[in-house]
Amino acid sequence: MKKLFFKAFILFFSAMILFSGCSLNKLAMNKVADILAGGGTGSVFTSDNDPEFVGDALPFAIKMYETLLASVPGHPELIVTTGSMYIMYANAFLYTPASMMNEDMYKEQDRLMERAKNLYLRGRDIILKGIERRHEGFSELLKKKDFENILKMMKKSDAPFLYWAAAGWVGAFAIDPFDMDLGITLPRAAGLMEMVLKVDPEFEKSSIHDFYISYYGSLPEYMGGSNEKARESFKQSVKYSGGKLIAPFVSLATSVSISTQNLKEFRELLKKAVAFDIELDPENRLVNIINKRKAKWYLENEEDFFLVTDNENSSETEEEE
Repeated sequence: MKKLFFKAFILFFSAMILFSGCSLNKLAMNKVADILAGGGTGSVFTSDNDPEFVGDALPFAIKMYETLLASVPGHPELIVTTGSMYIMYANAFLYTPASMMNEDMYKEQDRLMERAKNLYLRGRDIILKGIERRHEGFSELLKKKDFENILKMMKKSDAPFLYWAAAGWVGAFAIDPFDMDLGITLPRAAGLMEMVLKVDPEFEKSSIHDFYISYYGSLPEYMGGSNEKARESFKQSVKYSGGKLIAPFVSLATSVSISTQNLKEFRELLKKAVAFDIELDPENRLVNIINKRKAKWYLENEEDFFLVTDNENSSETEEEE
């Protein structure tokens, strides 16, 4: 990974120094953007087995991407890469550790949650601006929730834009559900996500269904929540991931199982997550490691989410023996 960033770093600044002509400079910047936003770079992060190492490296990487994006603002892959990295960083390295902090760390927890919300929205806005660059008039149609006409604009290549914009949007609201201004706009995020599979039926089906587990499982019914839909999304997510991702098990346990106070289901799902073989899917090693840690933490702190009795604990221990 160090070699990759060193190469990109040198290419980037060499391009700035050597090319003073506008057209040549743009050509050089686009070339660097192609290298950085190429599909191969993502696996450098997602296949890593050391979350802390990746978490320490990502801020520099993200700012480098964003700096380059300022020079080539219309580069589609760079827009998605920059925006999605903000969203992934907010989720994996701010929101997730904050959600597992003890009550006596509430000040630090609030600080991390505030940062996560900010970066979720920053990533979302980068991508929404990118969609507007690609499709003039999109922003106005989105304000009106005119999804029918938005869909007419969209192409298969827009699927990643729609997915990540919606993911960042909902992620920010999940952190601060009392933000009424943000809550009012949530149907726009849902509309964008629903559009993804319409423009690209094969796009990241597992990820989309995992999104809907938390979406349907966490929202109240009056805002579109549905435990039944969340459970169906869980089945689809496991199906499309081939059972190689921990995320759907953790998502269902921490949304529906908790909201319905189904302790037995909660334990069963998270024990499957803890027992998961990380090497089944090397390309997604990082996210599986993070979710396995999350599953362990929830099991160790289940009393914070359930009214657990001594009898329940002892009876389960006897069953396991």
